[in-house]
Amino acid sequence: MVVIKSGCFLLLALLSVSLQAAILAPDRAEVLYHSYQGGGMKIDGPAVKLRKKASESVALTAFYYMDTISSASVDVLSTASEYAEERQEAQLGIEYLHNKTTMAVNFRQSDENDYLAKSVSVSVSHDTFGDLTTVNLGLSYGDDEVKRNGDENFLQQAQHYKIRAGLSQILTRNLTAQLEVEAISDSGFLNNPYRTVRFIDPDSQAGVAYQAEIYPNTRNSFTSKLSASYYLPYRAALIAHYRYFSDSWQITAQDVEVLYRHPLGEHFEFEFKARQYQQTQAEFYQDLFPYRDAQNYLARDKELSEFSDITLGIGATYLLPETYQLFDWRSEVSVQWDYIQFDYQNFRDPTAQAAVGEEPLYQFSANVLRIFASIYF
Repeated sequence: MVVIKSGCFLLLALLSVSLQAAILAPDRAEVLYHSYQGGGMKIDGPAVKLRKKASESVALTAFYYMDTISSASVDVLSTASEYAEERQEAQLGIEYLHNKTTMAVNFRQSDENDYLAKSVSVSVSHDTFGDLTTVNLGLSYGDDEVKRNGDENFLQQAQHYKIRAGLSQILTRNLTAQLEVEAISDSGFLNNPYRTVRFIDPDSQAGVAYQAEIYPNTRNSFTSKLSASYYLPYRAALIAHYRYFSDSWQITAQDVEVLYRHPLGEHFEFEFKARQYQQTQAEFYQDLFPYRDAQNYLARDKELSEFSDITLGIGATYLLPETYQLFDWRSEVSVQWDYIQFDYQNFRDPTAQAAVGEEPLYQFSANVLRIFASIYF
């Protein structure tokens, strides 16, 4: 079971509604191929998005996403064997524009062989102060069904409530800024049913034994993000983001990202970015527990440990000349590549040949490739 909390492509597709208040986005068709490889995991597959205005005030959006996951990660190899599975996601949305207010409703379903997630979201954005300010609000509700392969009697539920708000402001002719905040309340079964923690066991030949993770059945989190975009005289742009996260599991995280976009001629645009992320551990996380049932809640998911990562990325977009555009529809092709280096401060590699609790700290790198084509009609 793999739960992907965030896909940049899908997230940007959803947020584009609020960032273009008072003007419905143009009709377009998009095709994406994405690939993630790192840490023994490979995730890849296509996505397709179609957006069509039914009138000047109503637009419909359909989105389909599929990926194949194969994993031989350090978590899997320490207690189980490599696995492969497929995830499919579908989304339908409708937008309605009235004067300077845009309203949107989206329905989403993601399906794996042991995980079914359904959600509905509603958002409203409004232009004010001479169209220099855009205010947006959103609500969403998700209901997940969690199963466990090989155990027909295992069935758990999880619910997710989100409320978000944003403010976008044009400060000068060249400078814009955005502030976004989001509060999330999760309840139900919130951990992975396959994951285990390890503890010292003097009766075991290996000196260590394993038991299932136990998480709290509630989690509240808050995120704030500040962004600024500065447009340079030669059609380039400099963009910066700062994000802060905290939750009721005592995790705090922050990341800083800087992007530079530079046009070359009439048909090319290049993007360069760097991002640094740092987080603290959950209060009930440990790499190695002293004994079985050492505390009420137990976790050894490396994503709940203290770690940091650095991302370096480059992208290129090519706008097809009019001669090669189908029916004079503006068309473009983009390629983006990210390199990510992960470093864990208190998660050790249990597959290493070392004494229990003295294994080297885990680190790995990942490559993310995205290729997509867009046609505006």
